[in-house]
Amino acid sequence: MGALVLSALFAVASYHLGYWQYHRHEAKAERNALLDAHYRADPVPVTEVLTPEGITPGEEWTRVTATGRYLAGPLFARGRPNDGEVGLEALWVFAPDAGGPDVLVDRGWVPASDRGASVLPEVEPAPAGPVTVVGWVRQSEESRGKPPSPGQIANVSVPDAAQALGATVAPDYVLLQDEILPGGSTPPRPAALAAPDRSLGPHLAYAYQWWISSVLGFVLVGFGVRREERLSDPVKYPPKPKKVRVWDEEDA
Repeated sequence: MGALVLSALFAVASYHLGYWQYHRHEAKAERNALLDAHYRADPVPVTEVLTPEGITPGEEWTRVTATGRYLAGPLFARGRPNDGEVGLEALWVFAPDAGGPDVLVDRGWVPASDRGASVLPEVEPAPAGPVTVVGWVRQSEESRGKPPSPGQIANVSVPDAAQALGATVAPDYVLLQDEILPGGSTPPRPAALAAPDRSLGPHLAYAYQWWISSVLGFVLVGFGVRREERLSDPVKYPPKPKKVRVWDEEDA
């Protein structure tokens, strides 16, 4: 009876673990569908998407554009990976000419200074005059609750960035794709971030493995019951005669 209870508990756990992995697969599939719909679409005005209330999850990665001026920056978000390296992302406050709230813009990635984590890295300055930006709206990351170091914050938390820069900005931010000056030229900028990961990972395979494994406990119990039955009734299940090997005959 105890073995059956353990098998049932294992089956229930396997069922739920399988669905947990399946839901992770579904989340990544939904993310990819969102990227397919938004990532390379024609840009829309940033004020249509990034409002004072922020964006909804279904609007993330919407491609947007705005013309305006950079106001404050840079501020660096620490510990940011890009193409296998860890560095910092450079943030600026941007004021759209069309009105609406100022926007935090992530202009890209820079390597960390080799003189220590407290030393701010060198970065290409933002254009001083009018500029058109094209990028993708992203939801703010949750604050880690760490006090900012001079010129640095722990991650791309818009409230933390606004506090460090002394600015009032929209609740979410824009990840820069391109900057275009009035004459059509492109100013120097920090390194662009790698495209978002689109792999689905092994979650679907793990889900199937857990679901298949859910019957393993009952199979083992069945083998155990059959073995006990054979041992308890030697008349019905006589032991198999031992095979005589050639060298055993020679020794006899």
